[in-house]
Amino acid sequence: MSTSVNLEDVPSESIMSELLRRMKCSSKPDKRLILIGPPGSGKGTQSPIIKDEYCLCHLATGDMLRAAVAAKTPLGIKAKEAMDKGELVSDDLVVGIIDEALKKPSCQKGFILDGFPRTVVQAEKLDVMLQNRGTKVDKVLNFAIDDAILEERITGRWIHPASGRSYHTKFAPPKVPGTDDVTGEPLIQRKDDTAAVLKSRLEAFHRQTEPVIDYYTKKGNVVNLPAEKPPQAVTAEVKTALS
Repeated sequence: MSTSVNLEDVPSESIMSELLRRMKCSSKPDKRLILIGPPGSGKGTQSPIIKDEYCLCHLATGDMLRAAVAAKTPLGIKAKEAMDKGELVSDDLVVGIIDEALKKPSCQKGFILDGFPRTVVQAEKLDVMLQNRGTKVDKVLNFAIDDAILEERITGRWIHPASGRSYHTKFAPPKVPGTDDVTGEPLIQRKDDTAAVLKSRLEAFHRQTEPVIDYYTKKGNVVNLPAEKPPQAVTAEVKTALS
């Protein structure tokens, strides 16, 4: 299945803006980054800012797996076979899918890897693959934040399901506790935002990823970001770390 686009059908403004973007990007230094941080640490806020500032491609392994399966690429077919059997997709397959993705023009200046590697074995396999391409990971941005602050951030979140309006008991409370400001309907808490679920997610995160942070610390490319700070302050820290 070919997905090639006939450029004659693309509006001139789109072509010009893409050309200008590429010209602006051509002078940017290449960067290969890994983002590590627990749920709620602000990775999702900073990632698009870093992507646009440095002209990188954003590689979220879950999305990439789904895309490879949907596109029926050779690796996608293998991944689907594993998923259909209820097995985990092998590390080699995931690294292969990342390797494929790095061939895209959007990844020419480098990448942001988010949600991978989660284990030291994955980190080693990633390093070997990058070595074969003549590159390596430049920086690992560790969104370091105290569990207690995360708990306050996440367990305070309440949403109005019909509209998607969100509130926070401390940072953006509704006028009347537990009710939507506009409709007066009750607010709900997402299953993932409860203290019990967060506790197990954080335990899994620390158990899995701390060895990965240690692995990259030994290589001297980890930057610890104070992720408890407001987003603009974290953005400034990221810029300093990558300059």
